[in-house]
Parts: sequence; C-alpha cells; structure tokens
Amino acid sequence: MKKFSIAVLCLLGAVPCFADEMSDEQKTIYALGAIIGKQIAVFNLTPAEMELVKQGLGDSMKEGSAALDLETYGPKVQALAASRRAAVGVKQAAAGKAFVEQAATTADAETTATGLVYIPSNNGSGANPTANDVVKVHYRGTFIDGTEFDSSIKRGEPVEFPLNGVIKCWTEGVQKMKVGGKARLVCPPAIAYGEQGSGPIPPNATLNFDVELLEIKAAAAEDDKK
Repeated sequence: MKKFSIAVLCLLGAVPCFADEMSDEQKTIYALGAIIGKQIAVFNLTPAEMELVKQGLGDSMKEGSAALDLETYGPKVQALAASRRAAVGVKQAAAGKAFVEQAATTADAETTATGLVYIPSNNGSGANPTANDVVKVHYRGTFIDGTEFDSSIKRGEPVEFPLNGVIKCWTEGVQKMKVGGKARLVCPPAIAYGEQGSGPIPPNATLNFDVELLEIKAAAAEDDKK
C-alpha cells in the first residue's frame, strides 16, 4: 500500500485535518483515543451514552474513586457488549435478507443452494478454478448500504490466496468465474462471517464483493504444504 503525507490523507478524509499540525506525541495520544474508540464500537453508543463514557473515563483518572462500585458493574460490561452486538446482528439479518432477495431479481443473477447470489458482468475465458487452486484477484467489498470496507483496487495491489482458504461465498463464487471474468458476489452471513462477524464486519452482515479473476495458479503440491 502506498504511503501518503498527512496532508493528502486529510484531503482524502482518512485522518482529521488538524493532524498535520500535531506533534508526533500528540498523534500518538490521538491514536490512543482511536484505539479506545474501536474497542467500544461494539456498544453502538448513543450521544448521551458516549457522554457517560467520557464522564466515567474522567472520573477514573482522578485520584478519587469512580462514582460506582466497579466490582458490581464491571462484570456487567461484557454482558452489555454481548446484548448490543446481538441487537446489531438482528437488524443486520433482517436488512440483509431483504437485500439478498432484491439482488436475486437482478438480470443474469443466479442464486445457489447456499444462498449465494452470483451476478456476472464479464464471463472471461478459459477454465474455471477449482477449490484447490490459488487465484489472483482484484476485489472491492461493500456493506449493503454501499459503504466500502475493503478494496484491493484502492490499494493498487491484487491479492493471491488458495480458494479453499477463504469464506465459503468466495470459494463457491470464484469457482464460477474464468480468467478475465468479473462478477458480483452477494454473500449472506451464513457463507460470509456469520453470527460473530470479523473485524469491521458486524454480526450477521450480508456482504457485496465485486471480483475480477486475474489469474489461476497451480494448486500447491502436498509436499509444499507441509
């Protein structure tokens, strides 16, 4: 991935525009806040709840004790995280189901037994890869609202991986493609990241992938895998 200056990243919206005026230590402190933010993102906090978090953070940094007994309420934090995450999953599942049904009505769409919706836009030519092959692809991944969460295209670097080492949606969908082919894979959670999610992927998320198959490489020999 290319390295950009803070000024360029600011214009791209990747960092706040005051970052170019920060010292290195200030940037490190900002990074601390960003890390904390990622850790509490699972709670899906309202603005009012976020104010309570700030108050708790401030109180805990003072010499005096927090306003509440942490031995009583500390263990409840994990339970709250689980319930908030489950609530997000319920909403994601409902919205994803409607999205998949709509995608299935797209011209040339094929819905498989697993629930994958495969929508080709360019057929390509030659042989199809098998699950044991290593493939080279360009791709762009988005949530159902169109928000991009990953893109080899943006990074400017295609990726290679064994087709049997990725999510089931990819293993199944890319086997339908030929070199030079392009397709959209609509992946229900059961063949994506499921009820747990992963990293930026929330639980029960339906995902879109725009994929271009660039190359099929020979499967690794068994001796090479050891």
